[in-house]
Amino acid sequence: MKKTRCAWGSLHELFIPYHDNEWGVPVHEDDVLFEMLNLEGLQAGLSWLLILQRRDRYKLLFDDFDAEKIAGYTDEKLEALLTDPRIIRNRLKVYGLRSNAAAFLQVRKEFGSFDRYIWRFVGGKPITNNWRTMDELPASTPESSAMSTDLKNRGFKFVGPTMCYSFMQAVGMVNDHTTDCFRYKEIAGMR
Repeated sequence: MKKTRCAWGSLHELFIPYHDNEWGVPVHEDDVLFEMLNLEGLQAGLSWLLILQRRDRYKLLFDDFDAEKIAGYTDEKLEALLTDPRIIRNRLKVYGLRSNAAAFLQVRKEFGSFDRYIWRFVGGKPITNNWRTMDELPASTPESSAMSTDLKNRGFKFVGPTMCYSFMQAVGMVNDHTTDCFRYKEIAGMR
C-alpha cells in the first residue's frame, strides 16, 4: 500500500527515511537535540538535502556531536576540519559549532539538561498543527522567535527564528506533518 507523505517527504531517497522515522518525533535526548540544533544551523542558506548528504561525515569529524569534545576544539583543530571537502567549509559555521557546544554545556549546567531548557518554549509538550498543505506552514512563530532570542543571548550561533522553527519541527516540538500524511496521526499519538 502506497503511503501518503508530506509533499517534500518523497522528493529524494534520503528524505524518505528522515521523514518517516525522524522528522517530527519528539526528542528528549540532549545529544540528539544538540546534533539537530547544529545541523539546522549548518543548513542556513543551503538545502536540507545537502546537510543529509553530509550528516554522517559531520558525525565522524565532529566526534558524533559530543558537545564536551567540541567545546575543547582548538583553532588548529577547527582549521584542519575546514580542509575536508566532504563538509560545508564555512568558517563561521564550523567555528559556530564550538561556540554552540560551550553554550550548550552552560545551559545544561544551569537547567540540569538541555531538554528541560529547550522544551520550555512549547510548554513542555508538542504543538500539533493542522496544516493541509506545506504552503500553510509558517517560516517562524512567536515560540521560535523567543527561542532564537534566548539562544542568541546565551551565545549560540546560527539560531535565527526560521532556523529555530525548523529545529522545532525536526525534534517534534511541533507536529507539522500535513493532515493527509500517514505520520500525522502517528506523531500526534506520541504526545
